[in-house]
Amino acid sequence: MGGGGPQQNGGAVFKITPEGSLTGLHSFGSPEGNPGGGVVLAADGSFYGAAANEGGASCGLLYNISPGGTFTPLHSFDMTDGCNPYATPVQATDGNLYGTTRAGGANGYGTVFAMTPGGTLTTLHSFDLSDGNAPYGALLQAKNGDLYGTTNLGGSNGYGTIFETTLEGALTTLHNFDSTDGRTPYAGLIQATNGGLYGTTTHGGANGNAYGTTFKVTPEGALTTLHSFGPSGGFHPYAPLVQATDGNFYGVNANGLHRSAQEDGTIFRMAADGKLTTLHSFNQKDAVDGSEGGLTQGTDGNLYGTTFDGGPDGCGTVFRLSVGLGPFVKTVPGSGPAGATINILGTNLSGATGVEFNGTAAAFTIVSSTQITATVPAGAATGTVQVTMPGSTLSSNVAFRVTP
Repeated sequence: MGGGGPQQNGGAVFKITPEGSLTGLHSFGSPEGNPGGGVVLAADGSFYGAAANEGGASCGLLYNISPGGTFTPLHSFDMTDGCNPYATPVQATDGNLYGTTRAGGANGYGTVFAMTPGGTLTTLHSFDLSDGNAPYGALLQAKNGDLYGTTNLGGSNGYGTIFETTLEGALTTLHNFDSTDGRTPYAGLIQATNGGLYGTTTHGGANGNAYGTTFKVTPEGALTTLHSFGPSGGFHPYAPLVQATDGNFYGVNANGLHRSAQEDGTIFRMAADGKLTTLHSFNQKDAVDGSEGGLTQGTDGNLYGTTFDGGPDGCGTVFRLSVGLGPFVKTVPGSGPAGATINILGTNLSGATGVEFNGTAAAFTIVSSTQITATVPAGAATGTVQVTMPGSTLSSNVAFRVTP
């Protein structure tokens, strides 16, 4: 959360139950603040995040926070190795955390970095404007093992780029936006179950420079614009899409965010072919300015998100949207070799009687009503994880990748 908190309005890390009971875990203060993105649950059971501190005395930091709220700074940026890390880091299959900084690096236009869980940072790439500038969104590790991301500006047209990089830092620009197909992508990408990469741009598209788009791009860089937003019905998607368990994509529009107040934002559903349906229009009572953080699907099937502004106190909200989807389980991490211990997250798991990795039975321990630990069994193949419950079976929302 990038604002509020008792420490000089520097933002906070919090946890919240599905019923809405919120507990603050850490409040940022100078020179820590403030966090531009969320936190990621890593394989070690703790959370990792970034605090950008734009305009502050420092260039921001990367940190670890335990489920109980113990906060540990891991790396402070100094401009030479990057500045203003906005995006939530992602943990790759090698166990390291990867992310971007909006500025700094060898050329001042931002970086891609790797960091060990202990805090040792390596700058993998410094953008030079021709290959991008100001990456805001989180990175994605695709099924091929490489990382994919976007830059908000730069590239051959100055309107932003899509890039691919190896874990060692060999970067390739896959697409240069030209405004007709979108411009200024603020968010990162997701990989859908069909293997394609999906994302949003905050501006550009077929209806002019102001409104934004949704798009699909192949891992090789062939881009298709799926939807161009217009002056009504929602525009300015700052956040990434999420593919829910029904196969559809869900997202939010910020609308008046950083502009004069026009509309208060929307939540939308998009089919794979780009057909878009508005599900909710925000108003002054429930929220203003949609969301920069995007949606996430909880293991109870509902969608959850935050708003930048609005609500009864005018400081933003946390909301739940029910779209009629059922419960599932999620693995953390999403890949691992035989013998590895994996966390399985879900709802009401206390009665679980069995766990299978793509049909192969696994040893497991019930930790709580929301967590099971399981050992990847010998002979398991890549596929869904199933948890047997009294009267039902819960499946993972994405396939678990069994690695060598």
